[in-house]
Amino acid sequence: MSFAMSMKIPPAAQTGDDVLVSVQDLRVWFELKKWGFSHVGYVRAVDGVSFDLKRGEAIAIVGESGCGKTSLMKTLLLLNRPTRGKVIYQGRDISDLRGPELKWFRSQVGYIQQDPYGALPPFMPVHRILEEPLVINGVKSKAEREARIREVMEEVTLTPVEDFLNKYPHMLSGGQQQRVVIARAMILRPTLLIADEPVSMLDASVRVEILKLLRRLQEEYNLSVMYITHDLSTVRYFSERIFVMYAGKLVEQAHIEELLNDPLHPYTKALLTGTSEPDAANAKILKDIPPGEPPSLVNPPTGCRFHPRCPHFIDGVCDKEEPLEFEPTVGHLVKCWLYGKEDRASVL
Repeated sequence: MSFAMSMKIPPAAQTGDDVLVSVQDLRVWFELKKWGFSHVGYVRAVDGVSFDLKRGEAIAIVGESGCGKTSLMKTLLLLNRPTRGKVIYQGRDISDLRGPELKWFRSQVGYIQQDPYGALPPFMPVHRILEEPLVINGVKSKAEREARIREVMEEVTLTPVEDFLNKYPHMLSGGQQQRVVIARAMILRPTLLIADEPVSMLDASVRVEILKLLRRLQEEYNLSVMYITHDLSTVRYFSERIFVMYAGKLVEQAHIEELLNDPLHPYTKALLTGTSEPDAANAKILKDIPPGEPPSLVNPPTGCRFHPRCPHFIDGVCDKEEPLEFEPTVGHLVKCWLYGKEDRASVL
């Protein structure tokens, strides 16, 4: 939009032309203090994450609660600041943007929250909710604002538009509220859309509808999308690639069908046994992990962070050295010593 062009834009860095966002060795550590004064350690919420998100691509970040996916998302929104590493957007390092540069970046990113009712101000009607981002970002023409509001409401099928403009959030169903949240995320015509479990608070009957709506918008506007979820049963409807997080690290990544049909990491296999679309064959192919909880991110275990719960634990290897990233098949990356026999021998 024209208002973004007048803002100061950060200098370019080196990335591929087809890459919109490049996350490079990202670490997000939160300091712990005793009584608010003395330092006692860090919570290593994100610890050495790297990946590229291509233009027009949808990826899914999956993992159980506490794995670091929300901290990763908030860092990409610059709600958290990286402790180390870089976030490159359109070839520009945005890790420490401030002032007008930060406002420029926020205009490029749409954010879809998990709880639509909690995300919408209860004292504003739909018209004002959608108009406010345009006003904040310098769209002075009332006619232009009105046209954009009607356009985006039709895109998310809040029609007839006149029936919804003056309604407040409490007057809408959960699915309609989430459509308003999506409309607000799209109102500035972003290039990147970050969706934080956008269907987990909705009835099962409307979940696929919302995911199909997001897919249609992605294709129509060539959006890059990051879909945050703990539910592997929904990712097949929306994503091209899937990234599995555990204890602040990416442990596996692959094309969606490749990973769902042939998971490699023991943790990914365990996640698949908990999906809401069970396959009878999984009873023979996949086994649950031993009981337990994710490790403390203040004092994570040495070596592979999954080894205390892993049924394939290799003594003297998994508990000693953090696994390297192996590529057993083209494009399928996994951090597990089971797939690096030669490198494993060097540890022993």
